[in-house]
Amino acid sequence: METRLYIAVTSREMASPGDFLSGLAGLPVGIKVGLEIFVGHGPGLLKKIVSAGFPLFLDLKFHDIPFTVAGAVRAACRYSPSIINVHASGGVEMMREAAGAVDGGTRVLAVTVLTSLGTEDLAEVGLAGNPGDMVPRMAKAAMDAGLDGVVCSPMEAAAVRRVTDPGFCVVTPGIRPLGSGMDDQRRVSTPGRAIEAGATALVVGRPVTMAENPRLAVMSILDEIDEALKTRRSSAR
Repeated sequence: METRLYIAVTSREMASPGDFLSGLAGLPVGIKVGLEIFVGHGPGLLKKIVSAGFPLFLDLKFHDIPFTVAGAVRAACRYSPSIINVHASGGVEMMREAAGAVDGGTRVLAVTVLTSLGTEDLAEVGLAGNPGDMVPRMAKAAMDAGLDGVVCSPMEAAAVRRVTDPGFCVVTPGIRPLGSGMDDQRRVSTPGRAIEAGATALVVGRPVTMAENPRLAVMSILDEIDEALKTRRSSAR
């Protein structure tokens, strides 16, 4: 079954990984591990997550010359992740090498424009254009390079769907259920709206990990995803 929801964890939750993971046991969710966890805890924690039965999204966002990224992808596959990612801005050749280096059932996604960035942020570092224009172009390039999908804001999910094949994965962070704060995100949406726009899977962090009852928070999001999928299927008929 397709994993529709990945929980982004930090060192706070993984201080006692057994307790946090057991609290989500039996739910159809995966765990997203980013740079903080990987640098601070290393491969041992990745093995605990996978052995506990959770699909692993290893979010290290590789961005380097093609040869180096290919080697990093091969090394990352040793941890049996369901998903790993690279930066689309590394170029088509880098993405092509990443796609060719994958081993087993791991999918490689391209990170487009970070959800913390808006048009003004991009301009400050010399990148002209807005995410709404840039992300679909990056997604098309990633698909042509042989990658399995992209990571993008839910605000661009529909545009990505229009320029990519039906089986192309669209994973959206920047998800904030109604009533949640934006934190450091700029381009956000609710779970239901992201799925209706064409997202394949969602990444949710603080609205779950900082919730009084993370399990109930996850269940609420999963219910919203299910309802949005029904709406999307009805609209496609």
